[in-house]
Amino acid sequence: MAANPADVQFDTATPAAAREPDGLAALLPRWHLLRDAEEGEPLRALLAVIAEQLDRVRDGVDQGYEDLFVETAAPWVLPYLGDLVGYRTLPGYERVLTTGLHEGGREALAEAIAPRADVAATVAARRRKGTLHLLEEISERVAGHPARAVELSRLVAQNQSVKLYRDTGRGRLLDLRDGSALALTGGPFETTARTVDVRRANSPRRQGGWTPAGVGLFVWRLRAYALTSSPAYCIDRARNLYTFSILGNDSPLVTKPVPEPSPTHIAAVDNVPAFITRRLLHDRLLDYYGPGKSFVIRRDGEDRPVPPSDIVVADLSDWRYRPRRGQIAVDPELGRIAFGSRSAPRQGVWVDYHYAYGADMGGGEYERPDRTDRPDATFYRVGPGQQHHQIMDAYRAWQHDRRAGRTGPDGIIEITHSGAHQEQLDFDLDPGDRLELRAAEGTRPVIRLLDWYSNRPDALNIRAVDEDCAPHERPRIVLDGLLVAGRGINVTGPMGAVVLRHSTLVPGWSLEPECEPHSPDEPSIVLERTTACLQVEHSILGTVEVIGDEVSEDPLDIHLRDSILDATGPEREALSAPDCRHAHAVLHVHRTTVIGEVHTHAVELAENSVFTGKLHVARRGIGCLRHSAVPAGSRTPRRHRCTDARPLFTSVRYGTPWYAQLSDRCPEDIRRGADDGAEQGAFHDLYRPQREDGLRARLAEYTPAGTDAGIFFVT
Repeated sequence: MAANPADVQFDTATPAAAREPDGLAALLPRWHLLRDAEEGEPLRALLAVIAEQLDRVRDGVDQGYEDLFVETAAPWVLPYLGDLVGYRTLPGYERVLTTGLHEGGREALAEAIAPRADVAATVAARRRKGTLHLLEEISERVAGHPARAVELSRLVAQNQSVKLYRDTGRGRLLDLRDGSALALTGGPFETTARTVDVRRANSPRRQGGWTPAGVGLFVWRLRAYALTSSPAYCIDRARNLYTFSILGNDSPLVTKPVPEPSPTHIAAVDNVPAFITRRLLHDRLLDYYGPGKSFVIRRDGEDRPVPPSDIVVADLSDWRYRPRRGQIAVDPELGRIAFGSRSAPRQGVWVDYHYAYGADMGGGEYERPDRTDRPDATFYRVGPGQQHHQIMDAYRAWQHDRRAGRTGPDGIIEITHSGAHQEQLDFDLDPGDRLELRAAEGTRPVIRLLDWYSNRPDALNIRAVDEDCAPHERPRIVLDGLLVAGRGINVTGPMGAVVLRHSTLVPGWSLEPECEPHSPDEPSIVLERTTACLQVEHSILGTVEVIGDEVSEDPLDIHLRDSILDATGPEREALSAPDCRHAHAVLHVHRTTVIGEVHTHAVELAENSVFTGKLHVARRGIGCLRHSAVPAGSRTPRRHRCTDARPLFTSVRYGTPWYAQLSDRCPEDIRRGADDGAEQGAFHDLYRPQREDGLRARLAEYTPAGTDAGIFFVT
């Protein structure tokens, strides 16, 4: 399958300079170069073309050697290497070679359908065929989801002979006094017995599996995301009521997954991103509370967390439970905290916790690999222990250095902590300015825009001060890794570009306790008499409103990629002008979910996207919609393989773990309607349909003959 590296000979005599365009020309005698220069360097140009072809041949030879190893082979070579050991290619791999995908999509799809680890582990997996821990590894390896394999046949109730009694420890009757076991009923960690269920575990309609041959693979599709040193939100100062979420909404806590101790270990609740129940936290408080664990509570600016002896697990629904003096009540299922009398925090509450979501989108502490730093940019860091404590202080320092000539036009204001900044932000940009306001790696700062002034709106204002600047000198601003709540963003003047990357502009400005939007009719971004090109990538935002001169100005360009545009309701306008008129903008939509109606001048391209409300386009002669879901009655440009099926979501409320994710009962035209067979919308690049198909194929391959195996999605 692979050659010995010692048997492969390389041409070490070839100079490294040959990989440069002038590498061959440098090998010529000096007098040839001088004569070639007198003739206009035709020989040098010819040798540059020859050197380019030599480099291509050399790269092909090098890649041919790399293709002998599964760790370094090109994606298209993996099935051929797998054929040597009888590897069965997962469904849909032909799309990797035949479908024209977006940039980076082919590699992601190849990894989803034919992962290297799956090919490399083929022989070892066959030796362990039929074992439960192998099924869990297959789920992680093929689908990228943690899982727990359960032999459901051991949970089937059994009748024993009174003459030949044996305590087998399986199939017992339900013990009503065992509250911990009762709390696990119906889940992947259930231990109580059930009667025989005639429905199969792999039934496409309604699953069963509790049969003498039943095997269940319980899969978690949501991920656990961490927040560190985040301020809690005070709901009621008089009664000392708080929420873990700084937006004031209920946010259920999840466990911080820890690696399994051995390959033969069956996954427990500590090894998966499971929701923490009240019973589980009550029984195992010390396993989930503390530094480096699932959650921590700190108060009054102290580094030392609240001691576990002060915490009591309670049901804080409707805030009816009142803790005693010195106690701190915690409800992990709602993400709520209540302090007892005479123990109220005086200087604030900070929490570390984990929440669940489906993808790296919006503001979060996850890694952002697409971030690049400009070499000539000047950094101004904001946070504890840094030179600046306020964002506006860093901005004024950059403006002062910029106008004094001590720095160039590129400035980066980096927030180094996950705290909250409550200040009025007004960015007045000069021609040529390129400002970036971003979160440091591993942080998620929150910008809370409050009612600072009584006589005007308190939005985050971005203004270009020079009305007559040339188009190539128009300023540019980037917001990266932020969560903005309380108000929206107002952009005015001749701006070049406004980029929103891996950020969240809370739809409806802020949230009520049950994730209802506080101001559902208010926009997140207002483009008012500006030339800005709005670019949104991997972000969540509310309504976009465009105010401009439709007669004398060109329409604005709005680009949405891998994002969610949420008007908080399908009947509200997600993109429009005042009074529901058409926004003077040209829309470019790629792999985006739009909740609400869109009224725009034109749509240049919309692909692999979902529109829940009607799409009204004024100029239909240009542009195209392809592989998208558009409601019936929409006025659009020409369509290519679009559907008018109604999308079904698990939740459409921002703040819930399942926000904007397609339901398993969503029509197949949407779940598999993208050009590469993936789902349409913001979660396209997860390739869930392909991963699920691959997992089902591997489950059928590695379960013992005669068993009834099925996949149960916990989240």
